[in-house]
Amino acid sequence: MSVGSPIRPFSLFSSEASAGLACASEKTPIEPSLEETSGPAFATRYLAVDLGTLGGPDSWASGINGAGVVVGHSSMLEGRGTHAFRWKRGVMTDLGTLGGAGSVATDINSAGQVVGYSEIATGDEHAFLWTKGVMRDLGTLGGRYSRAYGVNTVGHVVGYSETARGQQHAFLWAHGTMIDLGAFGGSYGLALEINRPGQIVGESDLQAVLKRTGGVTRLGTLGGERSQATGINGARQVVGFSSLAGANGDLMHAFLWDKGVMTDLGTLGGDYSEAADINERGNVVGSSRTREGEVRAFVWKQGTMLALETLGGSQAAAAAIAPDGRVVGNSMTATGEVRATLWKRRYGP
Repeated sequence: MSVGSPIRPFSLFSSEASAGLACASEKTPIEPSLEETSGPAFATRYLAVDLGTLGGPDSWASGINGAGVVVGHSSMLEGRGTHAFRWKRGVMTDLGTLGGAGSVATDINSAGQVVGYSEIATGDEHAFLWTKGVMRDLGTLGGRYSRAYGVNTVGHVVGYSETARGQQHAFLWAHGTMIDLGAFGGSYGLALEINRPGQIVGESDLQAVLKRTGGVTRLGTLGGERSQATGINGARQVVGFSSLAGANGDLMHAFLWDKGVMTDLGTLGGDYSEAADINERGNVVGSSRTREGEVRAFVWKQGTMLALETLGGSQAAAAAIAPDGRVVGNSMTATGEVRATLWKRRYGP
């Protein structure tokens, strides 16, 4: 699976998909408290659970809804590409494809609708919406490819697509129609997440953007030249990553943008972090390098970034957080495989 501009400069483990975004639900149960240990600080109340695969060695989780249903993609037996999956109560289900060899699920909403992208019979990639066992091809804006990355609670889908003129534009799919959102005032546009009120975040010309009624806001950077917005909640808090002033262009820090102010969330001790998602409680997840050079999934809560344990390997990345604080992403095992991972509370339901 290829096509399209790479939308994240620091993509862990997966050669198939570079984003793992998740929907922000309107439900807001209380999340359990987090505890620190000697450092790096760890969220000790979270247990890493291997979600398995569809038969191949590796899998990646990218979204979770309030019911704990997880989506992502997995390698297949005998090297037969990757397929999108839906995981519920210990069972991983293959969602199939749009007729091609591979597919990737990127997000799921509270109604259980899944979005992503899949190869079609020609080998091109098309955005899809999966509902109650049926994978629907959302088409394109006239070009060869499209990818869906976010779906909100009413089934509105966002992503990006090639146009008939070969440009890359953001789109909103609603009520059976793919709407061209253009390039947000730049030369290309990426729509990566949509919240319940319909506000959209993404990127245009290397800058994080927020689209809402009345126009597009460029969110700025942490001092460098590059930023990208990856998640938004109902309170219009936005997360993503940005380069720093004077830093190497590939070195980013996670940010939280709230009421016009972009805050650097720091790192787990290393030189890099990126935020992938935020829930209605304002808790943020993503990944960061540690002082030792390992990459770990993190939960950021009330000013503190805490690392999540791995499945035995040295690397992990968080992609999405549910309303109740459960986290999904991927982790390396002690034997070197990459597995879709659910981080859940050690105690209680």
